[in-house]
Amino acid sequence: MTEESAVLHFSTDGIATITLNRPEVHNAFNEELIERLGDMFEDVGHQDGVRAVVIAAAGKSFCAGADLNWMKRAAHFTEEDNREDSLALGRMLKNLNDIPKPTIALVQGAAYGGGLGLVAACDIAIGVKAAKFCLSEVKLGLLPAVISPYVVEAIGVRACRRYFLTAELFDAEAALRLGLLHEVVEDVHLLAEARDEMLDKLIKNAPGAMADSKDLIYTVAGRPIDQDLVEETADRIGARRTTEEAAEGISAFLEKRKPSWHII
Repeated sequence: MTEESAVLHFSTDGIATITLNRPEVHNAFNEELIERLGDMFEDVGHQDGVRAVVIAAAGKSFCAGADLNWMKRAAHFTEEDNREDSLALGRMLKNLNDIPKPTIALVQGAAYGGGLGLVAACDIAIGVKAAKFCLSEVKLGLLPAVISPYVVEAIGVRACRRYFLTAELFDAEAALRLGLLHEVVEDVHLLAEARDEMLDKLIKNAPGAMADSKDLIYTVAGRPIDQDLVEETADRIGARRTTEEAAEGISAFLEKRKPSWHII
């Protein structure tokens, strides 16, 4: 039996873990993995019982970018074939980006090309000290087009002007300075501990408020601070203050007890 290219696991406390499962090829993307991830991201995004989503990978690498056999097939694609192929990757990344729950990437080994894009599309990224990153597309005469919205947002225009053009390898410490990673741990054995510490922070917070906070970020980013934005943000907090979740949160705070969503 062929092993699944990605595995989805639900814990009893509402954590969905999606594990890339092609370790023999460093979890490189092919059509099947991209489609499967896209469907999984869409699925967990719509499940009310899911509190957070963890993106992990089996083996030595997080994701080494494009699978070589997939690249060989793509070399014979027409422009329209390539466009459709790229749209599938775009759908997958957008589905990840749009998940209304906190998302955490756990990065070991290589995160190259599309794999780096996967990291950039998550809310939080934790990597091991030995992790390596690369935007190598220009070495192949290509460009990091589909992943670019997420990478530019994660590390900024100035850094992209360097790394998109040089295709140089950079390490976890550089990724931390750039903002691609939020935390670096010494080795892979400490990833689980760092994950659990982050999840412990997240599950103490109101699920609906976190979802609305993610949407708020997308709404205000890059906009001028004008009267329209002032009014829109006031409308948003006004609406949230009237929710059952806010009433429970404020009551729990005043009564010095844990709110209903704090299950641990």
